[in-house]
Amino acid sequence: MPTHIMLSYQWDDQALVKRIYDRLRDDGLPVWMDIEGGVTGNINDSMAAGVEEAVVICPFMTPAYQASRSCKKELNYADTREVIIVPVMLANNWEASEWLGLITAGLLWLDFRNAEKDDEHFEMCLSSLEEEIMFNAGHLLAVEEPPRESVDQPEPSKPHLKKKPGRGFRHALSKLYIHESGEQLTHLAGDSRYKVELNEAPGDHCYWEEIKASGCKYYRNVVTSRYLGFDPGRNQVYSDASLSESEEWLLLVDQTDQSHHRTVIIKNKHSGSFMAVRNGHLVGLTSYTEDCKWFIE
Repeated sequence: MPTHIMLSYQWDDQALVKRIYDRLRDDGLPVWMDIEGGVTGNINDSMAAGVEEAVVICPFMTPAYQASRSCKKELNYADTREVIIVPVMLANNWEASEWLGLITAGLLWLDFRNAEKDDEHFEMCLSSLEEEIMFNAGHLLAVEEPPRESVDQPEPSKPHLKKKPGRGFRHALSKLYIHESGEQLTHLAGDSRYKVELNEAPGDHCYWEEIKASGCKYYRNVVTSRYLGFDPGRNQVYSDASLSESEEWLLLVDQTDQSHHRTVIIKNKHSGSFMAVRNGHLVGLTSYTEDCKWFIE
């Protein structure tokens, strides 16, 4: 049965990946790296075993990774076996293409492009990676509790890693959360749509389960089980109990952001509108501005 997180990288990035490996292991995550006992005997057999026992594989994407035959074999094999892929971006001003672009298309990559700038940036990047791994596979991984030296030692400042019920979206400028209100809209008789509003504090109604579909994602509220949607005619974000093309979304990395938060753009696939906040209200914009920037929490 698959048990670990596999780190897949090109050798030029070994020092950074080893640092990440050490921290993931220190935080109790079961992680696999070739130079840490992962390869014994025949290298192809060992790498195949690494993939076969992986719950998650993290490809550290660079032009050199994309050009590597070994990396291509690893990730292709993982994709064939339907291993969860959590991509990590290391290269500035570059996008994955060819086979790598095909495999990672639509996946939310983690931004480690300037992770080595200083320790604070590295810690923020690492925290984002751990959160994404736990979001995708927390129910499949055996996470160890951090060791404590004595019963009198206070609880560690870093909380124990656990899987969250869904994604929470906090607006980067207003700091408000996308919240399912439970209040029915009354535009039309028999309208099944409910209000989606903004809330100052996080809560259960602010979590959205991510459901993958063909070329898009649906977001279902974990409390009401209603799907996030957008009506371009009324320029209104809503929730609905049933699915339609108006509930299809794209979640994209905001490549302009350098804060090392988990910064994303939420785009409605059908209308092409960007979800934004203007004057304290959720709206859709036809082009990207700073009002379209969201943090994942």
